[in-house]
Amino acid sequence: MAQDAENEEKPKLKLGGALRFNYNLSSWKDGQKDRGGDFGYDMFRVNAEGSYKRIFLNVEYRLYSEAFGGGFLKQGWMGYKINKEDQIQVGLTQVPFGLQQYNSHNWFFNLTYYVGLEDDHDMGIKYIHDSDRIQYQLAFFKNAEELQFGSTTETDPSRYSYDITGRNKEINQFNGKFIYKLGKDRQHQLGTSVQYGGIYNLDTKETGNHHGFALHYEYLGEKWNVKAQGMIIDHNLKTPDTISDKVLQFGAYGANYGLAAKFNMYSLAVSRSIPVEIGPISNLEFYNDFGFMDKAEKDFEDSYMNVTGVLITAGNVYTYIDYAAGYNHSWLGGNFVDDFSVGNPDAKWEARFNINIGYYF
Repeated sequence: MAQDAENEEKPKLKLGGALRFNYNLSSWKDGQKDRGGDFGYDMFRVNAEGSYKRIFLNVEYRLYSEAFGGGFLKQGWMGYKINKEDQIQVGLTQVPFGLQQYNSHNWFFNLTYYVGLEDDHDMGIKYIHDSDRIQYQLAFFKNAEELQFGSTTETDPSRYSYDITGRNKEINQFNGKFIYKLGKDRQHQLGTSVQYGGIYNLDTKETGNHHGFALHYEYLGEKWNVKAQGMIIDHNLKTPDTISDKVLQFGAYGANYGLAAKFNMYSLAVSRSIPVEIGPISNLEFYNDFGFMDKAEKDFEDSYMNVTGVLITAGNVYTYIDYAAGYNHSWLGGNFVDDFSVGNPDAKWEARFNINIGYYF
């Protein structure tokens, strides 16, 4: 017992990371199809987890190519463990809204990611209570991760998670999330999430607002996993009279695109794991992840996404083999700038075959 107490008093640091490469073949890129696809560098990341007594640290820094935003912090926060069930996190921490950590199984994530509603991280403070039957989180975020601090400086899109960019800024956001765990092994998790925050316009110097509500369910079986979710999202902007308030700018990976200000979103993701013994391969996880964005404006075209694939586990090497299809999807063919906002009524489904190979250490 004395030895355990002594170990708890010593600072601890754990380092890790990943190196990933990517092959892709896209239906809308004629030159790439002529070449038989492209294979290249995806990402290198470094992780650090530290602790001292009840204080702990979690940091992840990622390095992408310059075309995808270069290097940036995915997450970075300090925490304090009040007891076994309660803790506080401060810094660039995950926003407690919807299914966490991911609403998907594939390398592309689900449609929720591309509108800032999956694995989103902002600057603020969060309280987490997680017990046998219930979990709840309460959080306040001053703003998205801020890289420049000028009076009228736009938010830099070189970031991991999608945030409001352009002439608007996210400010003073409140989040609440509640999960009730059912079943003998708590494998059924039913939850609800709410958020409300301000949107400051750099031109009018007025503050609008945004709010969201979500219902979500996850089944955590031994081999099956099911994620189901529905969201209502509303952004109310204070733009100049000459600028539309029906579209706002969102950005990540070094680029911005338009997003419909009001929409509902629905998603369903299912996976099945199959343990195997094929050389170094120990598990195959087959999945299908679907997302639908129902835009409130009648003259806007809705967006869809579906990814079918398998995750192959071989020791520390994880390989995602995905067939990702999108309709009015900025990252899957079409018009990058307008797909998630106005959309194109003459759009067609486009697809990308993708293999991502990563060594995680």
